[in-house]
Amino acid sequence: MHKVFSRFNGPCLGWIRDPYNAFACLAKFHWPSGALFQKSAVKHPPPDLPEMPPCSFNPEEYKDMSKERMMEIRRQNCNPMTMKVTYYKKPVYIHQGHMQWLWDVDGRRYLDLFAGVATVSVGHCHPKVTAAAEKQLRKLWHTTNIYVHSPLHEYTEKLAATLPDPLKVIYLTNSGSEANDLAMLMARLHTGNFDVITLRGSYHGGSPHTMGLTSNAAYKYPVASGLGCHNTMCPDVFAGPWGGSNCRDSPVQTIRNCSCPQGSCTANDKYIGQLNEVFATSVPSRIAGFFGEPIMGVGGAVQYPKNFLKDTYKLVRERGGVCIADEVQTGFGRTGSHFWGFQGHEVIPDMVTMAKGIANGFPMGAVVTTPEIAASFGKGVHFNTFGGNPVACAIASSVLDTMEEDGTQQISHDVGTYLLTELAKMRDKYEIIGDVRGKGLQIGVEMVKDKASRKPLPPAAMSEIFEDTKDMGVLIGKGGVYGQTFRIKPPMCITRDDADFFLAVFNHALHNYMEDHH
Repeated sequence: MHKVFSRFNGPCLGWIRDPYNAFACLAKFHWPSGALFQKSAVKHPPPDLPEMPPCSFNPEEYKDMSKERMMEIRRQNCNPMTMKVTYYKKPVYIHQGHMQWLWDVDGRRYLDLFAGVATVSVGHCHPKVTAAAEKQLRKLWHTTNIYVHSPLHEYTEKLAATLPDPLKVIYLTNSGSEANDLAMLMARLHTGNFDVITLRGSYHGGSPHTMGLTSNAAYKYPVASGLGCHNTMCPDVFAGPWGGSNCRDSPVQTIRNCSCPQGSCTANDKYIGQLNEVFATSVPSRIAGFFGEPIMGVGGAVQYPKNFLKDTYKLVRERGGVCIADEVQTGFGRTGSHFWGFQGHEVIPDMVTMAKGIANGFPMGAVVTTPEIAASFGKGVHFNTFGGNPVACAIASSVLDTMEEDGTQQISHDVGTYLLTELAKMRDKYEIIGDVRGKGLQIGVEMVKDKASRKPLPPAAMSEIFEDTKDMGVLIGKGGVYGQTFRIKPPMCITRDDADFFLAVFNHALHNYMEDHH
């Protein structure tokens, strides 16, 4: 196979030259020596490793617990689940973060393209947000809703202003699972109905109730949970039974052919037909609601046919249900085109749940709904000790200000569209990339055995590419029902240079895999 990265005679820094690779020229590379190597995430990088973009921030020297001692405690005192979810055969021991960068305990720098699972929205330890947190910590740490304090009211007014009417009533929580749990309760109280529908492959939380909303076996336990929760076929236009070349709202469409007449979408009609089957066979004539992410998160950045949510909302409302948009991962401008993911589907939900990027990594979540649905919640008393605490509200308020000042939504659009377009070129080059999809900085790269079968690339192969990417200094995520999709959801402060670095690294990891296995 043609060598993807070619070394040439000359100084230790130079442009990669390779006509086989359309975007390789966009990144530099360096030899394993000198200051650049000292900042690399790799002890002994290959001679053609791309150069990591510069960063003027100097992390503190690590002086805390040894790696060995941390791992010993992790195995002995942390719940086994902590080890089970630990990424990488050789874990990354994180010490410090700044904007899109992370440093490990050995001083190695990583480009963070997963943002603590799409959670660090404006950047690690963003100076403006850190200053707001420090200011509030010196004033008042904690009180609850039994008293009135200004941070809660300043924030809820600000957050409400980002949402269309009539979505103006807010209840603050500590996590996305809590928010979805609460939204399900509100939907049932308001409608007087019980049954809820979600999409197969979706993830809406891990609490006993939201475990029912979640439709992925990896997150299920053999206990009674999620009574009244049902799922319909995921309208996945790449891997599902129906799909075409003009189905989704993305700069990149699938590789599948499309024979739909102008203005129609057969795939959408078929997936809506599956939903009608659920209505006919699995639920009563009246339901409580429907939960759907505008773009799937854990499910692998799956996008639906353009009119799917619009048609679904109509059918759900005809049956007395309310429609809940789970914006835990898509919200706050991450999709680039809009501040909220649901706006890209031209719908207005009855409830919106959010968390993760809401406070840049500080624990917080929210349910936003209409005055009528909120009034139904008053039938009993619901109390949340930490929800809407002064520190969380001060941080979240600063996050909204920072998003506006830093132009994070525009960054998501510009850098995300560039990444998607370049990754699509890579898809055309590599047989094992089946699909590139998403909007803004909510991106999925689905890996396959081959394009014809569209069957998932096996876990061992995924792991090999995943580890190699990390070893070259880039942290990404994984998702999908079969763990077959790489997830790219960075802090919304990354630059085009960062994107070029990732593209060169990812290309190199794929090339290494192909050379080793074909």
